[in-house]
Amino acid sequence: MKIHEYQAKEILRQFGVPVPRGIPAFTVQEAVEAAQKLGGPVWVVKAQIHAGGRGKGGGVKVAKSIDDVKRLAGEILGMQLKTHQTGPEGQKVRRLYIEDGADIQKEYYVSLVTDRATQSVAFIASSEGGMDIEEVAHSTPEKIITEYINPLKGLGDEQARKIGRGIGLPEASMDQAVDLFQKLYKCYMDTDASLVEINPLNRDSQNKLTALDAKFNFDANALFRHPEIVALRDLDEEDPAEVEASKFDLAYISLDGNIGCLVNGAGLAMATMDTIKLFGGEPANFLDVGGGATAEKVTEAFKIMLANKNVKGILVNIFGGIMKCDTIATGVITACKAVNLSVPLVVRMKGTNEELGKKLLAESGLPIIAADTMAEAATKIVAAVK
Repeated sequence: MKIHEYQAKEILRQFGVPVPRGIPAFTVQEAVEAAQKLGGPVWVVKAQIHAGGRGKGGGVKVAKSIDDVKRLAGEILGMQLKTHQTGPEGQKVRRLYIEDGADIQKEYYVSLVTDRATQSVAFIASSEGGMDIEEVAHSTPEKIITEYINPLKGLGDEQARKIGRGIGLPEASMDQAVDLFQKLYKCYMDTDASLVEINPLNRDSQNKLTALDAKFNFDANALFRHPEIVALRDLDEEDPAEVEASKFDLAYISLDGNIGCLVNGAGLAMATMDTIKLFGGEPANFLDVGGGATAEKVTEAFKIMLANKNVKGILVNIFGGIMKCDTIATGVITACKAVNLSVPLVVRMKGTNEELGKKLLAESGLPIIAADTMAEAATKIVAAVK
């Protein structure tokens, strides 16, 4: 789960990480009132979307008067902001953040992520803040340093100083940097984040450090512990089909192809998509119905897949373990009738109650194409779609 910059900065503020003063705004009038309340003399008008690269896309502008704030807010609010992370269609701007202007002397990059290979928390930092970290990694990888933090010990003073020295912070900023890095680590751990990124971390002419931007991703599996974070979710920033799927506990991700996939188990779902591509097709989605699919869940899954106008066929690939094949067969039959299915459907089943499931499908009177292997299923659905 992602949140907006202004929400991320509020969390950082709660953990004692210094951030500029700012006020969110949903209308031009609110933006003007926010600027008046902050007092100026310089403000930054920022588009709030769940994507990086907003500045390059024209979504971050400096204003030097209230009239500037009003004009820029009017231009940015409602625009279709296109960045390298939104794709060519862009993302509509529905929220703004009006923030104090900053005295920028030098910009740095810092982030925390979980590194599964070392079973530790990776603190990634660079002297090259304010630009895409991917570009830094590509052009000057030596300017990125990584420190691995033992989660049983936490981030100590010496390790924090090593990070500060590694990115060239002056001694005048070091004590604050140690304190800031340790608070950032505590924030990361206490919120069950999967990513905390500050880009840029600004050092001003007085050598004071401030987080000028902030990005959080949270571990969805831990959100039950954080209702206050769940409350920050902005459904406008998410794929409507994925939002709908989450209501029925379906793991769904939209893709660009034309073959809908309904599978139980994430690994099998990935293998199914790979097999479709191997035989010349393109999957339209990742969809894992899980181990406890009911006829209702399968029906909703079909509705979500078919809401995508690009879908020209559906492949159901089920391994009957906990999920019995006859239960899925009943769900598929119910779903076909409920949605008045008009695209080709290939079903491949293996496992518990396999024969009963196949018998139910065969006797349903529906034009369902049966397959015994994944290769056969992929071949048949690709041929049917073409």
